[in-house]
Amino acid sequence: MVVRQELNESRLDKSHFNENHLNKSHIVIEGPIGVGKSTLCRKIVDVFGGQVFMEKPAENPFLQKFYKDSKQYGLATQLFFLFQRIQQMTDLDSEASALKKPIVADFMIEKDPIFAELTLQEQELALYRQVYESLSVDSTKPDLVVYLQAPVKVLKQRIKKRNIAYEQKIGDDYLARLCEAYTDFFHRYSTAPLLIVNAAEFDPISNDQHFAALVTQISKIQAGKHFFNPLV
Repeated sequence: MVVRQELNESRLDKSHFNENHLNKSHIVIEGPIGVGKSTLCRKIVDVFGGQVFMEKPAENPFLQKFYKDSKQYGLATQLFFLFQRIQQMTDLDSEASALKKPIVADFMIEKDPIFAELTLQEQELALYRQVYESLSVDSTKPDLVVYLQAPVKVLKQRIKKRNIAYEQKIGDDYLARLCEAYTDFFHRYSTAPLLIVNAAEFDPISNDQHFAALVTQISKIQAGKHFFNPLV
């Protein structure tokens, strides 16, 4: 299903929303570097309450070195993220059974191999896959996955704007291959309901009318794959 909607600037009154509008207890926001998934997670939790689970790239001691020399530090970077994400998924599953508020995460363990396949050499990738298959956990299936899409030009602009020093070294070719890998992954994805959002000009972070429109789409979806292409 493809939904197109004309949107205008306006401010959102939080009092108009409660957790029943969201109609989901576990949402994952996914997408390539710079697309805005973490900020959207925080905004959803700010409006509806609940618990946010986000990746912690700053804790990875190899990441800055990776952006300087991806061949030398690719495997160490990827394995650190894998172990970190598995621990976070274990924590998330524990929280999910205790919390009655929504859980919103900016990652899913199933996407971890996307980065490994982009950066690791053949023998390293074989080793990574062995580790991944032996350690991966059966995590709780989300009620909905929201996949944010944007072209490389937009991602570069947003990466520049958020001004994380080591991210400024990310090249256009790497981002293009990453976007293609994400597209392929979600083309085949069927584990949970999926909403694919064209986020090139759509701004649910700064524009509260856009945010309200996205919440409306999220609340409607119960199954299947859906596309949201707002006209701005």
